[in-house]
Amino acid sequence: MTLSEIHQLLLEKFGSDAVGTEIHKAKDSWIQVSADALVPVARFLRDDQRLLFDHLNDLCGVDYLEPDAKKAAKFGHEPHVEVVYHLTSLKLRHVAKLKVSVPRWKDDKAGQLPVVPSVSSIWGIANWHEREAYDLVGIEFAGHPNLRRILCPEDWTGHALRRDYEFPLEYHGVRGR
Repeated sequence: MTLSEIHQLLLEKFGSDAVGTEIHKAKDSWIQVSADALVPVARFLRDDQRLLFDHLNDLCGVDYLEPDAKKAAKFGHEPHVEVVYHLTSLKLRHVAKLKVSVPRWKDDKAGQLPVVPSVSSIWGIANWHEREAYDLVGIEFAGHPNLRRILCPEDWTGHALRRDYEFPLEYHGVRGR
């Protein structure tokens, strides 16, 4: 099944919650869904007999921000974060990429992490991937059973893959630079 056909099924089932798609022959193609519809869309993608996306290959967070004011005008994106889901149907041998886009800060309050629903109840491996995206990019996953840091120590401040993150000069008395 092609990505266009998958998007059409999502449009029929979820309407405007299947926000859009971008299909390219030479580069990655994807379907964007709203954060509010993510869990029902993911369940549909996993359970519908035409799709059977039983495997979440990867989930990653991406920070779209150009902190350099001189480059920001040419950046071409409003600041936001995305969660990207790489899915495979092992039985039907097709793949899809989903994206969920949310503002960089919840309620536009700096420091308030954005929230995306957890899909760990649908694909168990999401538990680890969501913890990594939380730890490094600063995206909270509502409904996650154990959302805590996975790579950085629990007392680490900030999220290292945020584009405006400033690495500390020292941590527990050890200088890093």
